[in-house]
Amino acid sequence: QVQLVESGGGSVEAGGSLTPSCAASGYTHTRYCLGWARQIPGKEEEGVATIWRASGTRYYSKTVKGRFTVSQDDSESVVYLQMNDLTPDDTAMYYCATAPSCDGSKLLGRGARGRGTQVTVS
Repeated sequence: QVQLVESGGGSVEAGGSLTPSCAASGYTHTRYCLGWARQIPGKEEEGVATIWRASGTRYYSKTVKGRFTVSQDDSESVVYLQMNDLTPDDTAMYYCATAPSCDGSKLLGRGARGRGTQVTVS
């Protein structure tokens, strides 16, 4: 059974950094796309970054490009989202999820999804 568990959110002042992580278990291959998305109450969920697990190819939304970096540790099956120069607009619940494919910073299709980790920027 595939499972995704996020950790590493928290509270930070504007201009600060956080690096949430997503631990993936249950996969026997890397032929999938893993994405980070964020949900602000009352707003549509936004896909902010994706990474093809097999190739390491990465994509970012315009709102985070240049500030966020997605990376992976294959030995630990962990994907990180390094977030720099955070602003209050980045405050959201951040989720990681997987899908068979992705289109830029958005996942295509259904896969697993974590429960999320809260990021608050003041």
